[in-house]
Amino acid sequence: MSAPTTDRPTPAGAGPAQTKPLPPISYKAPIGYGVVGVLSLVLFGLLPEGGLESTFTVSTSKDFVTIDPVTVPSKLTAIVLSLVALALAAYSYRAASRRRKVGVWLPVLFGVAVILAFLTWADAGKASPMPLTGLLQGSLFLAIPLVFGALAGTLCERSGIVNVAIEGQLLAGAFLAAVVASITQSAYAGLVAAPIAGALVGALLVLFSIRYVVNQIIVGVVLNVLVVGVTSYLFSTVLKNDAATFNSPPKLQTIDIPLLSQIPVVGPVLFRQTALVYIMYVVVALLQIFLFRSRWGLRLRSVGEHPKAADTVGIKVNRTRMRATLLGGAVAGLGGAFFTVAAGLAFGKEMTGGKGFIALAAMILGRWNPVGALAAALLFGFSDNLQVVLGIIGTPIPSQIMLMTPYVVTIFAVAGLVGRVRPPAAEGIPYAK
Repeated sequence: MSAPTTDRPTPAGAGPAQTKPLPPISYKAPIGYGVVGVLSLVLFGLLPEGGLESTFTVSTSKDFVTIDPVTVPSKLTAIVLSLVALALAAYSYRAASRRRKVGVWLPVLFGVAVILAFLTWADAGKASPMPLTGLLQGSLFLAIPLVFGALAGTLCERSGIVNVAIEGQLLAGAFLAAVVASITQSAYAGLVAAPIAGALVGALLVLFSIRYVVNQIIVGVVLNVLVVGVTSYLFSTVLKNDAATFNSPPKLQTIDIPLLSQIPVVGPVLFRQTALVYIMYVVVALLQIFLFRSRWGLRLRSVGEHPKAADTVGIKVNRTRMRATLLGGAVAGLGGAFFTVAAGLAFGKEMTGGKGFIALAAMILGRWNPVGALAAALLFGFSDNLQVVLGIIGTPIPSQIMLMTPYVVTIFAVAGLVGRVRPPAAEGIPYAK
């Protein structure tokens, strides 16, 4: 009779070691940081002539404390900032070699160092100082439609619907905001009407992509053309003939938050804006919380990643996608109000100028994350405003170069230079039960 067997743990070294394989080492990000750092050092620090100075204004008349313009030696400052960027690149290389992740602070600090080095070089020897606070304030303002458009794309694509119609939703929101604000002579009434127009375009996207299972990219392109045609026709036949009644929207007034708006640099940039900017803060915060910290967000993301598994646990896949798309359309329509009531402009044909497609690029660069989309949109807004400021101070840089920079960054990001970028797995795939 054999002795009873017992389950005993295998002694260490008695069998083959079963360890989890280590992830592969990727040096893409450190190499990218290093190349940019070297270019910054050479172009902004070593090549320019010495003896020049750069001046930055950082204060306004409404601040608690008036700070005098800051003057720094151009060549030395650019060299120091470029060396800081190279040190961060070296740290990134060391972290990658040890398979250790670095936080978001590293690319942020690296970008700030390189941008400051560039601004120092751009203002070297110029009679006009670089208005640093005004540059940041204008960048945030110009990023408004990009932020709302990127948030709309994030909502839709997280649920599995590709929203290429952001351009049309922005344009529809701008049109209805201008008309309603002109009729009521209230900019805030136009602000309420704008998301309704965006949601209507979103409803058409839902109808054709979910109900009739048409290719979502094709539907988005067609909707953009449709909105351009409808708004152009109404502009020519109605708005242009009676502009005083239908196309003279009042402008949203700038709202100064007491005390906060008087903090130097931070106050004018963040707390001396229109109501649309403050709404943008709230929308970004709420979407970030709801998408990643709530049951609703978990269901929305599960529908975009694995709709069949979501259906098996009782989640209505197409209903969830429909609601997310309508909400995304409303968010994009709200961003369209920037072009009319926020900027104080009358509606014009195709006045959005392709901002919807730039918002799609910001969404991808932000990795389908509300905070990431905000950061990417701010980068685009900064480049847009920077080429205006550089023209004012007389820097001989073609404006096209500055407008091209964010797209180059986006290409590098999509190519995996700053990490893996993966869209939701079920994006663009119709679901039939």
